[in-house]
Amino acid sequence: MQAVVHANGQPSGPQAPLQHKAKAAGRQGCDLLMTFRHLEPTEAIRAYAEKRFSRLTRSLGRRITAHLILSVDKYRKCGEVTVKSGRFAFAAETQSKDLYAVIDGLADLAARQLKKRIAKVKARKTRAPSVGEALLESEPPAGLAQS
Repeated sequence: MQAVVHANGQPSGPQAPLQHKAKAAGRQGCDLLMTFRHLEPTEAIRAYAEKRFSRLTRSLGRRITAHLILSVDKYRKCGEVTVKSGRFAFAAETQSKDLYAVIDGLADLAARQLKKRIAKVKARKTRAPSVGEALLESEPPAGLAQS
């Protein structure tokens, strides 16, 4: 059995209301699409995943879209997540015996990847001063000539 449900409890697909997405697009937050494979979706798991992945928006400062896939294979709980926001897109996967530990691991891996990507972008934006800026810094202003 496979159920695809948004974190707000509404089904996705052609029957899903479009007003919710359009209304929520203006504010920061996390659009979390959850897929459950071989397990029943519970409100506690949805709420926990929403809480953990909403922390990613704080460090990024804009809205993210995350697709979380949780599955059970015998005694092993598996999870995959794909996070997208603007030009950032990354994925993570993990396994554990506990479903909450899987969600924690995925959120931590995603946060680590996001921090690394933000650091790379910020490092790329630092630049050497232009010629005009360098001349202004090296010469004192004309009105303050030293005698």
